[in-house]
Amino acid sequence: MAKFSWRKAAVVAAVVPLVALSACSSQGGKPADSGGGAGAGQVAGTDRIKVALITHAAAGDTFWDIVRKGAEEASSKDNVELLYTNDPEAGRQAQLVQQAIDQKVDGIAVTVATPDALKDVLKKATDAGIPVVSLNAGESVSSQLGAFTHFGSNEQLAGEAVGTRLASEGYKHPVCVIQQQGHVGLEARCAGVKAKVPATEILYVDGKDMTAVQSTATAKLQASKDADVIIGLGAPITLTLLKSVTDAGSSSKVASFDLNAELAQKIVDGQVIFTVDQQPWLQGYMSVDALWQAKRGGFKIGGGQPVLTGPTIVDKANASDVLKFAQQGVR
Repeated sequence: MAKFSWRKAAVVAAVVPLVALSACSSQGGKPADSGGGAGAGQVAGTDRIKVALITHAAAGDTFWDIVRKGAEEASSKDNVELLYTNDPEAGRQAQLVQQAIDQKVDGIAVTVATPDALKDVLKKATDAGIPVVSLNAGESVSSQLGAFTHFGSNEQLAGEAVGTRLASEGYKHPVCVIQQQGHVGLEARCAGVKAKVPATEILYVDGKDMTAVQSTATAKLQASKDADVIIGLGAPITLTLLKSVTDAGSSSKVASFDLNAELAQKIVDGQVIFTVDQQPWLQGYMSVDALWQAKRGGFKIGGGQPVLTGPTIVDKANASDVLKFAQQGVR
C-alpha cells in the first residue's frame, strides 16, 4: 500500500492507566471496556494495573471508538484494567483527571486539546507520582505539562501536508472548517494549510450539532463563489460537508483530515479527493502499552520526545487498501 509519510523519525510517549470514572463515560460512542478488547494470545504475567484514558471526545464521534479499540487491545495483552471517560468541555475533562488522581490510578493517558484548562490538574497528577502521557492533541505542550511522551500527529505538519498537496493540484481558495474553536490541534491544522495556501479562509462551526454544521457550511459556500475546496478536520464533519456542497450547488471539492470506513469509501468513489490520517488506533494502543512498560520496568519510550503516528496521505491510489482495515475498525 503506497503511503505518503511526512516524518521518518518517531519517538515514543508513555500512556497512563485508566480508572473507572463516572462522568460522561457514555458520550464517546460504545460503552467503555475494562480491558476486554480484541487482543488475542497470552496475557502478560505482570501485576494488574489501572490505566485512566481521558479524552475530549464529543458524543457520537466515531474517531474515538478507533482510539479506544487500540487501547483495549493493548490492555488485554498487558493485563491492564482500562477505564475510559470523556468530556468535550474543558473544565469537566479536568474534573475527570482529578477523579483519576483521587482514585490513585497507576497512570493517566490524556488528550490535551485545551492546555490552559488542564495544566493545573496535570501538575497535581505528576506531583502525586502518577505518570502521565498525552495522545492525539497537545503535542507542542505535552512535555511542559508533565507528560513523558506524546502519541499523535504533528498537527502543523499535517496541515502543511494538506496545503502542499492542494497547492500542487492548483487549488487557491480553500475553506478550512474548525468544529471546536480554541482546540489547539485543529487551529494548527488550518494554520498549516494557510501557510502553504495563503488565501485559505477559516470557518468555525459547532461540531456538536451536525445540522448547524451543514447549514453554516452551505451558507459559506453560497456566499464564497471562489471557494474551490472545503476541508473537514474529522471524518464526521467531512461527510456532512459533502451534503453542504450539494445543498449549495457548489463546484467546490472536498478534502479531509482523519478517517473512518465511510470516508475511505468516499475516497474510493471519488467524492473526497484525499484525507490525512493520524492513525488513531496506534495512539490508543501505544499510549496504554507505554504506560505498562513504564510500570513494569521504568521504561520511558520516546526519550522525552513525541512519537509521531502521522500524517499519512490516503487518496484514490491507496484508499482501497486502507478501506479493508477501516472496515475492521483499526483505521
